[in-house]
Amino acid sequence: MSREGAAASDPGAAPRPVIAVTSGEPAGVGPDICLALAGHAFSARLAILCDRALLGERGRMLRAHGMVADYDPARPPAPGVLEVLHLPLARACRAGVLDPANGPYVLSLLERAADGCMSGEFAAMVTAPVHKGVINDAGIPFTGHTEFLAERTQAVQVVMMLAGGGLRVALASTHLALKDVPGAITQERLERILRVLCDSFARFYGIARPHVLVAGLNPHSGEGGHLGREEIEVIVPVLDRLRREGFRLSGPLPADTLFTPANLEAADCVLAMYHDQGLPVLKYASFGQGINVTLGLPIIRTSVDHGTALDIAGTGRADSRSLYAAVEAALEMIASRAAQASE
Repeated sequence: MSREGAAASDPGAAPRPVIAVTSGEPAGVGPDICLALAGHAFSARLAILCDRALLGERGRMLRAHGMVADYDPARPPAPGVLEVLHLPLARACRAGVLDPANGPYVLSLLERAADGCMSGEFAAMVTAPVHKGVINDAGIPFTGHTEFLAERTQAVQVVMMLAGGGLRVALASTHLALKDVPGAITQERLERILRVLCDSFARFYGIARPHVLVAGLNPHSGEGGHLGREEIEVIVPVLDRLRREGFRLSGPLPADTLFTPANLEAADCVLAMYHDQGLPVLKYASFGQGINVTLGLPIIRTSVDHGTALDIAGTGRADSRSLYAAVEAALEMIASRAAQASE
């Protein structure tokens, strides 16, 4: 019997945690990869936040044979059944065709999941990809999951971290135009980010003093001030201050030589200064199987490492391994948090 079946059949078993899985942009591969979760046994219940009719239609397109049922917290699910928490689309959609009318629907999935996590209804949330452009086309300012969830949960400082291929890469700035990055990286912000990052490693990964490689902002880490002074005026003072407190921080290191085996071998994480400084390396190593984790939230949130892939939505060619890995990562974080709470 599967782990799910055993838990469901034992009335004395402790209730399993529930993870909210948001299905993302309805015209993309989010519904496809959510359907693929039906064949896996997890140690938590999954509540797929999606329009019920959309998921059924996509299942017929993909000839997915898993059973789908409404999520009911009072009724244990049968083994292999995909539980759906229904939220209605604004307008019926076609795979691969964006519709700004459904922008509010996409955000309603995130709001429902985040609010459920804050209330304790859900133990974590896992997100399928959204399309930032179509949400903005709907007249809703939106820069990404990370920023949206920070505002929704009133988090003071969040950190985006991607993991995969043996690497963990966190970002000091996220979805900003490159011209805006230097001004966004202040001593105060960088210190907060490093504190959140190191605290999160202790809470969720059991690493009390993680070794973090910190990238410089400029080529050659500023070349002694000849290629920029951010390293001298911002990054070095913060690193020196935190090192005196016992933080294990190396840097600032030139980004073009940071990602070498010799450097990475003894490190737990890399902190890149901006989005495209660190993520191309990680995605080269693990694209399609990596995950995104938002650190610093009062809730647990993990995500896939890819976009909406509109061109293959509804074709059966979507790869669900990243979503599966994101669920497993959320489970590990739930277990770590529970273990620390019991100590």
